[in-house]
This record gives sequence, C-alpha cells and structure tokens, in this order.
Amino acid sequence: MNISVVILAAGRGKRMKSGMPKVLHEALGMPMLQYVIDAVRPLKPSRTVVVIGNGADEVKRRMDDDSLSFVLQKELLGTGNALSIAKKELKKGAVLVLNGDCPLITARTLKNLLAKHRRNKNLVSFLSFIDDSVTGYGRVLRDGSGKVTGIVEDKHATSGEKRRCKELNGGVYVMETAALDYLRRIKKNLSSGEYYLTDIVGIVSGAGKRIEAYNCPPEEISGVNTRAHLYQVTEILKKRVITKWMDKGVTFIGPDTSVVHTSVSIGRDTVVYPNTYLEGKTSIGKHCVIYPGARIRDSIIGDGVTVKDSTLIEESRVGRGTSVGPFAHVRPLSVIGCNVKIGNFVEIKKSRLGDSTKASHLSYIGDAHIGSNVNIGAGTITCNYDGKNKFETRIETGVFIGSDSQLIAPVTIGKDAYVAAGATITKNVPSGALAISRAKQKTFENWTKKRQRKVNKRK
Repeated sequence: MNISVVILAAGRGKRMKSGMPKVLHEALGMPMLQYVIDAVRPLKPSRTVVVIGNGADEVKRRMDDDSLSFVLQKELLGTGNALSIAKKELKKGAVLVLNGDCPLITARTLKNLLAKHRRNKNLVSFLSFIDDSVTGYGRVLRDGSGKVTGIVEDKHATSGEKRRCKELNGGVYVMETAALDYLRRIKKNLSSGEYYLTDIVGIVSGAGKRIEAYNCPPEEISGVNTRAHLYQVTEILKKRVITKWMDKGVTFIGPDTSVVHTSVSIGRDTVVYPNTYLEGKTSIGKHCVIYPGARIRDSIIGDGVTVKDSTLIEESRVGRGTSVGPFAHVRPLSVIGCNVKIGNFVEIKKSRLGDSTKASHLSYIGDAHIGSNVNIGAGTITCNYDGKNKFETRIETGVFIGSDSQLIAPVTIGKDAYVAAGATITKNVPSGALAISRAKQKTFENWTKKRQRKVNKRK
C-alpha cells in the first residue's frame, strides 16, 4: 500500500505565549514534531511532507532530516488550505494527515487506522474518541443509522450539538488521493477566515462516499495548545518510558520523580533512585546504581558503574566498575576507564583516565591524559589555561600525585614517578623520580610562650 504522510505544523500556537514555533516545544527532551515524525517512520511512507508557516526556517533547521519535504503555508488560512498546499507533493495512494502537536500518537494506532481504512475501502477514515472532560475538539455528527455525516468545530457547535455529540474528532485522517479533489469545495469560515479540513468529512459524506471514524485511546491524540497541556503530555510520556524499562528489568525506586528521555537505554538489574535525570542519547549498562540527584546526558555508562548523589556527567564515557561522585562533574569529551574512582567534588574536563586510577576528592583535571593505576591526591589541579590557550597534562602509569599539587601544563609526569604534596610542577618529571617544590620549613620553639609574655607586658 503506497502511503504519503502530511504533518500539519504551520500554526502560531498563540496560547503557548512563546516566540518559538509550537511544534518545537519539547516534551521529555524532544520537540513535539519529532515524536510525530518518529511515529510515522515505521509505516515506511513514500513521502513525508511537513507543512510549515510560523517560524518556518527555525523548524527546518531543527528538523534536519533528508527524509522530509517541507512546503510553506505563507498565509495561515487553516488546515484545509494547508493540505491543499501539500497536495502537489503527494503520490497516488493513501494520504495520512496528522498534526505536529500530538506527540503521544503511536505507530501501532496509525497502522490500525490504515488497516481498517484499507479493509473497509473507505475514501476517508479518521480517528475519534469519547471524553467529556475536554473541550476544543470538533464534534462528530452521525445520522440515525450511525453514519458519519460531518464534523462541527467546537467553537461553532450549538449547545444542542454539544449535548448530543460526545464523539470528538482526533484530527488524524487517512484519505485516498481522490478525496483531495474535494478540498476545493471547502469554503472559508466567515468568522475565522480559515478553511477547515474537518469540512471535507461532511462534503465527502454528502457525496455518498464511504467515510468512517474509528475510536482510539484519547491520550494518543491529545493536542498541545498550552503549557499546561505540554506538562500533561510530558507526564504521560514519562510514565510510558519508565514503565517500558521496568518491564525490561530495571528498578526505579521513585519513578514519579525520575526523568528518562525516550532516546535513553538502560541495562537489566540497574537501580535508579529518585530525582534522577537520564537525558539525550545516554546508554546505561547492566547492574548500575544511579543515586539521587544524578544527571547524565548523552553519555555511555558501562556495566556495574555507580553514580553517586548529585553528580553530573555530560557527553562522556565511563568504563565498567567505576564509581563517580558524590558531587562530581564529568564534563564533555571525557573518557573514564574501568574500575576508576572519581570522588566528591572532583571535576573532569576533556580528559582520559586509565583503568584503576583514583581521584578521590577535591580535584580539577582538565585537558589531561592520565594512565592506569594513578593516584591523584586531594586538592590537585591541572593548570591547563594561560588566559589564551589550553595545554595538556600527561600523567603516565603508576604515578602518585600528592595532595594540594599544581601541575602547570604543558607538563609530563613519567611512569611510576612521585610528586610530593604541596608541589608546584612546572617541568617534566622523569619516570621513577620524586619531584618536590616547597619552601624550607622553619620551626620556632617556645614561640607561643614568648608571644604571650609580650602580650602581658602590653597590659
């Protein structure tokens, strides 16, 4: 079955009260429009056309996808006009039309709609739902025999129609290309100045053609018109995602307070504590523990990793068996080896740490290449920036760096070398050497008593 898809994404979204195009507002870390695109992708459409208008250039930049075609609705004259503009881009066959602000729609529901449309040989099919708690959706009109006769927009429906007609239009249509010829019969609504796509239902029905509405779960076709709607949709997405991973063997201690983006993957027997954020293209391995307050974005976390409280990991890789945190910050482009210990208040930036290396507390490691089995003492700093340029620090295997050391890059600490506590290292340290940089200690005996005698004399 040849299928073309048209996604209507031109609207202003006035009620969002935003300068951003409505379809680009994010739900669980992804633009609403992207969810719709992802839902139609499994249908393998011959063409996916996105009708853009408000913020058209911004939408095209954000949806950088070669599989999409964009057409511009210069004047926002309603959904009927939008589909007319897209018509020239479509191939013969079925046309699936849906809105770009319905991120909860699923490929399964769309496949079911297409199957029923094809089986019943309808000219037009669309999704509907029953929900007395919502307003703003068109009312589906049926005659005494149950035949669909039209759709009346909610704002134009009479009080009697609202009482009688509890079936609401979901805004997702399948039309044979022959049905598109009826678009020219849609008349401009005098009060709004728009051409409503919903009017095609009454036109096709009046022409004696087969048309039917099929009920689906209300949540799937919930449109987003306000920030409150966006919040509600995001909460549903959160539950969907977390339930999916629980079904696959992941434990969530407080699922209501955890946020997991749809693009995240999590291994079996991992435990996720409350108030955690797993974002972007993050992959969490098996048997990991993610403690409260952790945020991991676009990172790869190996098996058996422990991420302790209030830790931030961004665009980095962490090897198996490693422990990070609490209160640690792993900044982008860092690679942490296996069985490494990154302790509290340690910041790592664009660095590589070899296996079994330890930086247990209060250190800054930036632009560094560190070998395996290295000990980084408390308060150590790699001084990588001279005010204009960044320089690299290299610490080879087996090195011991004493506490409160400053390593002034560019500098190399050779294999198995020692740097004494409190040292400021400005030159390379050879393998196996000990580097000390301190002022000589002076001790004044009985200094306290002498000082007290002087104080007493002043009194």
